[in-house]
Amino acid sequence: MLKVENLHVNVEDKDILRGVDLEINEGEFHVVMGPNGSGKSTLALTVAGHPRYEVTRGRITFDGEDITELGPDERAKKGILLAFQVPPEVEGVKIIEFLQQVLVELKGLDPVEAYDLIVKKAGELWFKEEDLHRYVNVGFSGGERKRLELLQAVLIGPKLLILDEPDSGVDVDSLSVISRKIEELHRKGTAILLITHYGRILEHIDKGDIRVHVMKDGRIVRTGGGELVERIDREGFGGIFEEVGE
Repeated sequence: MLKVENLHVNVEDKDILRGVDLEINEGEFHVVMGPNGSGKSTLALTVAGHPRYEVTRGRITFDGEDITELGPDERAKKGILLAFQVPPEVEGVKIIEFLQQVLVELKGLDPVEAYDLIVKKAGELWFKEEDLHRYVNVGFSGGERKRLELLQAVLIGPKLLILDEPDSGVDVDSLSVISRKIEELHRKGTAILLITHYGRILEHIDKGDIRVHVMKDGRIVRTGGGELVERIDREGFGGIFEEVGE
């Protein structure tokens, strides 16, 4: 479904990605791990179409179509959704109005039907109905922001959900509900590309189902199964980098 070929990306005149190859089939669960500065978030944002990230070589295809030059809005319409590492505040826009508009435009629901669905699904992510009348992310904790990102994903049901460090700045309780919702989306057929430093976000996910890619200096240097997560949690990245000569 997603194919990244020899991807080189430049950000503010600095080469960040240096030849990344990655394939994700429908419904698969992929995890990208690596130390700070390895290019994980750059990969996520580039696939989503962030305009600040310049592809200097290589290409990205989705469902057989080259999307390398498409904008983020066009990629979103094709079924790619990015959950941000630091979701932005949007003053003056109420959560309920924003989500209603999304469901009306993308799912063809009428506003009343959309409202009822949003309230129901929001409760599963610990939001009360009155919370939905707050402005998007304004005054939200880290956990609330990440749970709101997951609420959007649950309502939209994208083909590919990219999660950029969903565990950063999140309390233990929020992390539990977030990881369970990620697993729920995966079971329903959404392909997942999850960016993380640590394996704790995967505690509620069957590691037998995942593919793990380890990044260093803008390249994927090792790919394996869920056992890589456990090894990294125990030993860090150093041993892997030594084995691959990095």
